Amino acid sequence: MQKNNTTRMSKTSFSEEIKKIRTNLKFSSINEELRVICITSSLPGEGKSRISANLAASFSQNGEKVLLIDCDLRKGHQKKLFNIPENEELGLSKLLINKEWEKEYKKYIIPTKIQNLSVLPTGIYPPNPSELLSNLRFAHLIKKLRNDYDTIILDCPPVEGLSDALVVSTLADKTVIIAKYKSTPLKLLEKSKRS
Repeated sequence: MQKNNTTRMSKTSFSEEIKKIRTNLKFSSINEELRVICITSSLPGEGKSRISANLAASFSQNGEKVLLIDCDLRKGHQKKLFNIPENEELGLSKLLINKEWEKEYKKYIIPTKIQNLSVLPTGIYPPNPSELLSNLRFAHLIKKLRNDYDTIILDCPPVEGLSDALVVSTLADKTVIIAKYKSTPLKLLEKSKRS
């Protein structure tokens, strides 16, 4: 019985921390637009995908129409977190090479079981993730999606050793860097922040 109470308390505590992040983001942008949020980390395994998913759910539970885009075209995790079936014809990578993307982009977006929350998963892993994300088509897609959603969360790969998150962050209104408690080296976190 004690174990169940502890588990329940930890889930509640985690949920409250996510709400705090959402609230802090809102307050930090009181005089500016906050529609697109880039989530990254310094290193792999720091929890950015889980936090991205929970933050997206928190915004949607606040009554906002939310889209979570898995921009990690190397090791995306959102399809697993949301139990999205594998479909090689759908996903961000396929959308970005579709010449008819402006007419067809909505078919790539998958509604979740959470009200107001949809996901654009990675799709197949392409050989050139940085090129796809730095292509003008991705920038135009984000601009178009700003008209369809209240909040867009971009789950990006880690900063260290890759340019993907740096490219994507230029399209966001805010960037959040996730750090793992007592694990992420402070110097590396500072380096990620400067980047």
